[in-house]
Amino acid sequence: QLQAYGGGLVQSGDSLRLSCTASGFTLDYYAIGWFRQAPGKEREEVSCISHAAGHTYYNDSVKGRFTISRDNAKNMAYLHMDNLKPEDTGVYYCATSDVCYIFSGIRDVESWGQGTLVTVSS
Repeated sequence: QLQAYGGGLVQSGDSLRLSCTASGFTLDYYAIGWFRQAPGKEREEVSCISHAAGHTYYNDSVKGRFTISRDNAKNMAYLHMDNLKPEDTGVYYCATSDVCYIFSGIRDVESWGQGTLVTVSS
């Protein structure tokens, strides 16, 4: 089971770090993706990282502001978000997949975690 946490209410320009943990299985062999869903909008991929952290993908809207990372020894993945904007508001989910493609992200999600809400006020 995957679980994302670390969300909260912040102001525009603030930073926040989201964490993703897995129970019952190890994340080592999976690519990890972060997705978000804003109110009234479809879920979109924010970022992903390959299973060995060899490469990453970022949505253009977060490039230069968000950093994805993982610590396989701790069975954790993270999304560090800087310079948050109101349009970053949404429920953030972590997910596993077999591959993270550098230019297109994740194609098929194998499992979803429970989301965590990020609210950025202007």
